[in-house]
Amino acid sequence: MRRRELMLLLGGMAMLPGPIGRAQESGRVYRLGVMVRGPREGVDFVALFDGLRQSGFVEGQNLRVEGRFSMRDEDAPEVAMALVAAGVDAILTGSHHRTRAAQKATQSIPIVSVADDLVLSGLVSSLGHPGGNTTGVSILATELDGKRQELLIELVPTARRIAALVDPTATAPEQLRALENAARENGIDLSTHIASTPAGILPAIDAAKARGAQALNVLASGLYSGNQELIMERADTFQLPAIYQWPETAEAGGLAAYGPRYSDVYRQQIARQLVRIFLGAKPADLPVEQPTKFELVINLKTAKALGLTVPQSLLARADEVIE
Repeated sequence: MRRRELMLLLGGMAMLPGPIGRAQESGRVYRLGVMVRGPREGVDFVALFDGLRQSGFVEGQNLRVEGRFSMRDEDAPEVAMALVAAGVDAILTGSHHRTRAAQKATQSIPIVSVADDLVLSGLVSSLGHPGGNTTGVSILATELDGKRQELLIELVPTARRIAALVDPTATAPEQLRALENAARENGIDLSTHIASTPAGILPAIDAAKARGAQALNVLASGLYSGNQELIMERADTFQLPAIYQWPETAEAGGLAAYGPRYSDVYRQQIARQLVRIFLGAKPADLPVEQPTKFELVINLKTAKALGLTVPQSLLARADEVIE
């Protein structure tokens, strides 16, 4: 094990409260409310419940899960109110919209959120001192969207026109301006195409292709993560090289992806924060975490289908290359 990995492991262990078994209340069933877009069987939630199980919180024994998986954004206020009425011990949310709905419903029940930028969206006061009843994991969306654009330019060096698929609820205007400026410095014409609902995704990609896009940067968004197959299929139809947020997307058939793994974020960071809250910690006292490990995954099978030759310099830097 490399020294950096060892330090990260020890740091994570240090953040856990003392002996978990002795800290739990005997006979108590802890109630976790969920307001998430993904399915219960998704890799992120399988990882989450595995992480909770390792810390002594087992669904069906001392852990009860309520709320809704695979939920629509428009249902968030109703689900949030139902969870508050049920008196759950903590609420897990994904995306800015669902987190904000939970915050409107309660100022006392702890909320743990996975969002692209918790500070920029105004959901917490700061990373170190979130304040209020919300903490969670902030995915570094602003920085990573820019890095993915750089990688896409390197991946498709002949492209002079690149499109960005944008969820305006997850990407701030100043972030878009930064991407446009960076593209311009590289001689790239960047067009932005808005999709804030599932129904808007395919028309936005169609518009990008009509605009002459030669590659697609799928910006960070819970909406896009929940509809990755739809996006990949359309990109394949148009023979449009695309880069995604989560490494798992490239493993599922996307051309390339750069970012943290779903499983790491949920099994390690989100599970750890929920455990501490179950044992009495206050969200205001739990710093918002950020991913500590990022992976570049390139799918050569997809590249071949697109007729794309991936530069050796990029392959050499990849954490995983799918042959």
